[in-house]
Amino acid sequence: MSNLEIGIWSFPVLLALIFLRVPIGVAMFGVGVVGSVIVNGTPLMMLAQLKHLTYGTFSNYSFSIVPLFLLMGQFATVGGLSKALFKAAEAWMGHRPGGVAMAAIGACAGFGAICGSSLATAATMGQVALPELRRFGCSGSLATGALAAGGTLGILIPPSVILVIYAILTEQNIAKLFSAALLPGLLAAAGYVLAIYVIARLSGAAGSPTERMPYGDRFRMLLRIWPVIAIFAAVIGGIYVGVFTPTEAAAVGAAGTGLVALLNRGLNRQSFRACILGTMSSTGMIFLIILGAAVFNTFLATTRLPQELSVFVATQALNPWLVLVLVLVLYLVFGCVMDSLSMVLLTVPILFPVMSALDFGLTPEEFALWFGVLVLIVVEVGLITPPVGLNLFVINSMAGDVPIGETFRGVMPFVATDLARVVVLVLFPVISLALVRALY
Repeated sequence: MSNLEIGIWSFPVLLALIFLRVPIGVAMFGVGVVGSVIVNGTPLMMLAQLKHLTYGTFSNYSFSIVPLFLLMGQFATVGGLSKALFKAAEAWMGHRPGGVAMAAIGACAGFGAICGSSLATAATMGQVALPELRRFGCSGSLATGALAAGGTLGILIPPSVILVIYAILTEQNIAKLFSAALLPGLLAAAGYVLAIYVIARLSGAAGSPTERMPYGDRFRMLLRIWPVIAIFAAVIGGIYVGVFTPTEAAAVGAAGTGLVALLNRGLNRQSFRACILGTMSSTGMIFLIILGAAVFNTFLATTRLPQELSVFVATQALNPWLVLVLVLVLYLVFGCVMDSLSMVLLTVPILFPVMSALDFGLTPEEFALWFGVLVLIVVEVGLITPPVGLNLFVINSMAGDVPIGETFRGVMPFVATDLARVVVLVLFPVISLALVRALY
């Protein structure tokens, strides 16, 4: 086989290893090493690359943002901020049809503003909201589906670990990417709330509403979440106005959230140790996937597959919008069998140069920001798409008595709103770029 054919065949081999439940980072690392040996005819070149590839990858200063944002989410969890967010959202929306489920979405959006992880958002809000949803008669399918979908707001609303990784891979400004993702993230939350409202009107699956609270009580509930607002303003606002670099903002956010957890008496020696160990575990998993992807992409570069793919697309004179649709569909298909971080690390180094060579009527930087938001959204859809949607299994395992099939059915309306949002953002790039243009 030619080098190009070896590169093409590496993908079915990689998918086969994933189906055999080999960890994705190990699978990419193994295929990259073996493929490189086959292409070069000797292991010496890969061994020489491994000497500097690991250090060269992880000495990137921007990667320090990842553990800091993960630590911020850990502190927010033990600090009791999730419960305060849910109660505040319930005070304002609980009396409406499907209001308790809407409150869960609102709380997920608020928690996502101080936590860059989808799984952490889903798991944390599931602990708080599931008992309340069941107490007010919300069906198991809607309760688990809504929380699984709401968890995705953890990576949609900045700060987002996935966006940081995308920015590093494509050499883009992290602050501008956060700006580009903010409005689409809020649009996602609005779409989920609308889906719940429609379900509540058409069926009794959303359960009964709570009693209407006086406005004075509602504003008092808002005062209880001032730490969330303050941390979000310090982190994201500090980045937008140029007070902090993204790395500095992540450090400020982690320190601020830890201080709030300490003042709320949620942080002691034992919980602090658990937060550090949880952050280390998640960071180690992410960095292993990053290393595996770096080795695999180095092998692909040796086969010249990315370059040949770019030339092929350019010579076919295909409509750029058709290529974009095909790429987004590919992400949706991959989302059914792969986790979000692996998809980004595996595909962006290959597809981004191809897409950047096409003309969408945007500047190169604007295209990179817009494409990053689209990738983020379709990756997020993968988190709630059967059969591998990780958020679905996290929430379903917490529900206990809800069959996984019901969770799959319950999330479908939210997947539909996600797909509709993708169409809107493809047709109107200005939604993603408006805040960037206004601030920069």
